[in-house]
Amino acid sequence: MLQKTDVKTIDKVVIRFAGDSGDGMQLAGNIFSNISAEEGDEISTFPDYPAEIRAPQGSLSGVSGYQVSVGKGVHTPGDEADVLVAMNPAALKTNLRYLKRDGIIVCDGDSFTEANLRKAEYKTDDPVAELGIDPKRIMLVPMTTLLKSTLADSGLDNKAIMKSKNMLALGIICWLFDRPLESVLRKLQAKFAKKPAVFEANKLVLQAGWDYGHNTHSSLPVYRIETASAEPGVYTDVTGNTATAWGLIMASEKSGRPLFLGSYPITPATDILHELAKRKDLGVKAVQMEDEIAGVCSAIGASYAGHLAVTSTSGPGLALKSEGIGLAVMAELPLVVIDVQRGGPSTGLPTKTEQTDLLQALYGRNGESPICVLAAVSPTDCFQMAFEAARIAMEHMTPVILLTDAFIANGSSAWRIPEEKDYPEIKPHILPQNRLEEGWRPYDRDEKTLARYWALPGTPGAMHRLGGLEKDAKTSVISTDGANHARMVEARRQKVARIADSIDPVKPMLDEDADTILVGWGGTYGHLLTAATELHNEGRKIAFHQFRYINPLPPNALDMLKGYKRIIVAELNTGMFADYLQMHLPGKEILRINKVEGQPFLVKEVVEGVKFHMDNH
Repeated sequence: MLQKTDVKTIDKVVIRFAGDSGDGMQLAGNIFSNISAEEGDEISTFPDYPAEIRAPQGSLSGVSGYQVSVGKGVHTPGDEADVLVAMNPAALKTNLRYLKRDGIIVCDGDSFTEANLRKAEYKTDDPVAELGIDPKRIMLVPMTTLLKSTLADSGLDNKAIMKSKNMLALGIICWLFDRPLESVLRKLQAKFAKKPAVFEANKLVLQAGWDYGHNTHSSLPVYRIETASAEPGVYTDVTGNTATAWGLIMASEKSGRPLFLGSYPITPATDILHELAKRKDLGVKAVQMEDEIAGVCSAIGASYAGHLAVTSTSGPGLALKSEGIGLAVMAELPLVVIDVQRGGPSTGLPTKTEQTDLLQALYGRNGESPICVLAAVSPTDCFQMAFEAARIAMEHMTPVILLTDAFIANGSSAWRIPEEKDYPEIKPHILPQNRLEEGWRPYDRDEKTLARYWALPGTPGAMHRLGGLEKDAKTSVISTDGANHARMVEARRQKVARIADSIDPVKPMLDEDADTILVGWGGTYGHLLTAATELHNEGRKIAFHQFRYINPLPPNALDMLKGYKRIIVAELNTGMFADYLQMHLPGKEILRINKVEGQPFLVKEVVEGVKFHMDNH
């Protein structure tokens, strides 16, 4: 129990964990996020790690970070941290720029050795003074000394002892923010269920960290974070990749179609494959193929066989899958393609985030190859949009590309686990018996949606062929007739366009009667919403909308945008969505805020960009 300690209540806090790639910063940050979600906090996280498999220990290039914001009204991981946990001099040096001027630093004082200072390119033997840090703001914890004394009788070797240093730091943070250790221990017990000795060691170290903060720094305040009022239910924190996998499982349950994933590992999408591979108990078939092309082709085969077929990838893999996706367009088979965007081109920045695959998703195939394109706006929204991608694919008999990105795929948010009744039934466009009796052909279409019927193998009287060659609109045999090709091209185009009839109209947030609207798409939602809210609170009239449906756009989207004097599009590329909207809104100037640095927006960058456009246009 806390005694004689100053406890201050705050709305939210931003914490950044930073250390070597092997220091367990992602685990420490993830556990803190998870227990905060269980406490009822809103959370937003940002894992930021290097692309190198393992840079030299203690070097500047090997620093891995995990930033989390918890509390009320949380939409982003925060521009700057209130607390920085730095496990070595390199982590302190590279992450100090992310800390507020009055922020607190928790640092491993034992790591300030001559060798580590040299690796981190310090010029003196006093990092605190060299970096201009106020000594009152830094807790130099003798972590190695404390670890060894705590685990002296554990029987673990030095390497195993050092692996638990992250739990010492987590114990201090749990003390600082009044978090119960019991919740952490449950997570650790589950993680190390088969390694009881490791669990006991981490348990001792976690308590030692909490005790160190409580006993040694009792003059510092403990912060209690206000929790948001939330709808009753079961809450957890969930990453975008996990939510994507679960959304696909829900779609399988609601459609009655078994789920198949044909995929090839690629950063940052691989966790979707990992998660679905665990779900054989739910009838999921997850197959790791030998390459990206095999991944999409196996999914096309599964789709023909009547499965909810999915393939997951990132930008380089989407390029390789393009011919296969074109085959699914021509065959008019349902297929969900998950593209977790990362920095490019080519191998680019594998562990960093961008929104630079948009035009590839829209147009990156040969021939007239229209496709439905969606985008998830947050880690939790990945569940909803994966479900929606599957619904559209099966009800409209078309491939659907769902764009997420590294920021929301690896980041997490607090999520209320939904009830099955919260989601509608999906009605796959399966060939009905009465159409067979009328003399069905594979490219007969529904008059309303123009979707052809899904003839499942084994259906009596429904034997048929599909392929990549153009087919006659009536007989479904191969055809090279020009007029027929034009009819089929238009039918495929109209089929995608009519998906808009099943999309809800858009309604801007904040000031609908403003003459300026801030627009974004996909995973920038939290930053843009926070920026627009700040501007609104300053007295600037501004509307805001984040697009999740890209092609087709929602039915009233263009008319809505035409009503504003200024349309400002903010995106993590050089202006792809702005160009797309400009194409649909000739004569209307689309103003732009762009960033291509492999990092998400800072809220202040968006605020400054909007102010510039409002003051100069």
